[in-house]
Amino acid sequence: MHLLFATSIVPDGRLESGYEIANDAIIEALRRNGARVTVMGLAWPGRRPPEDPDTIVLGEMDVRTQTASAVQKVRWLTEAVRAGLTFASAKLRFVGEKAVREAIGRVGPVDAYVLNSFQFAEAFQSCLTDRPTIYVAHNVEAKSARENAESSQEPFQRAMFRREAQLLEGLEQRLCRDARFVFTLAEEDRVALGVDSDARSATLPLVTRREVPNPGPRRIECEAGLIGTWTWQPNRIGLEWFLDEVVPHLPSGFRIRIAGSMSPAMASHLAARHPSVEVMGRVPDAGAFVRSAALVPLVSRGGTGVQLKTIETFEMGLPSVATTSSLRGIAYRPENCVVADDPRSFAAAMVALAEGEPHDVDGRAFHASQLAVLDRQVRRGLQALAESGQEAFA
Repeated sequence: MHLLFATSIVPDGRLESGYEIANDAIIEALRRNGARVTVMGLAWPGRRPPEDPDTIVLGEMDVRTQTASAVQKVRWLTEAVRAGLTFASAKLRFVGEKAVREAIGRVGPVDAYVLNSFQFAEAFQSCLTDRPTIYVAHNVEAKSARENAESSQEPFQRAMFRREAQLLEGLEQRLCRDARFVFTLAEEDRVALGVDSDARSATLPLVTRREVPNPGPRRIECEAGLIGTWTWQPNRIGLEWFLDEVVPHLPSGFRIRIAGSMSPAMASHLAARHPSVEVMGRVPDAGAFVRSAALVPLVSRGGTGVQLKTIETFEMGLPSVATTSSLRGIAYRPENCVVADDPRSFAAAMVALAEGEPHDVDGRAFHASQLAVLDRQVRRGLQALAESGQEAFA
């Protein structure tokens, strides 16, 4: 079975964001279970993957809103309004439908399209209607957009998120309705999207790496380490809750480091408001960074989908304090993970875990379990596609 995996950004091996990590895990699972997968999408500027007959790069683009110029943002907004698209999808339209059709033609015979999230599927809808589809719902996007609108302090941004939510609600309904099978990343999302029948969908438990190294001793440099893509609004909501509500209950001298993707303005803002917290920005080795902390706070406060940082923390066997939302979509909780949603309780758990030697566990069993179920669920989706193909020719 030959699948065309249509996505906004093609994996290039660096896997710097949760979205890229999830994509890599899903593509590898499809291939492990017998599918030939050709990936088509855009590349980050200067980060084209090595030449590969199974990867089609339509162009290069930085799709992040926070790094775009004011002129570029206006262009995206103009295209979104003109075409009646979400802002996120309108960014991709510079490629042009003709180029997408020609690229699909060069791929050769394709049995089905895998529509990876909504952006590419909406931007080039007319190019992707002649084959059966699998829809990969990374989140319940309309719900996330509504939560972003509620949390935004800027009137224009709030209006933008409300517009996105309204458009996404209908878009997600269509993508799920038209798909032969839907993959979600959290069990709750199957219900929210109206595809909770086992004949229609399955939840994919993800992994963040293909192999988990043997755990070993580590050198502690701070009590708590947080890392993530903080420019993504749901992540930012959790971080702000942690800094505003939890940190004030921690004792003086409790060392906290924050790393990950953030704009210079955001880094300056965090450093000014929270001088006791060390803001590090991007770090060369995310794994080494979190291993240098006594514990990992998992601070999600909303959103949908799954938290890749939670999965990574469990794979590495590191102690953690997690909100209930951070465990969304994950059935397994290791013994060194404490759940707390109240800020005082969260802070108290952090202090307790940080005392003494790190209580690490072996995360390899968790990783193996995730991988086994991931493969089983992917096979269900592929079987549904195969059966639909047989029905079409019956």
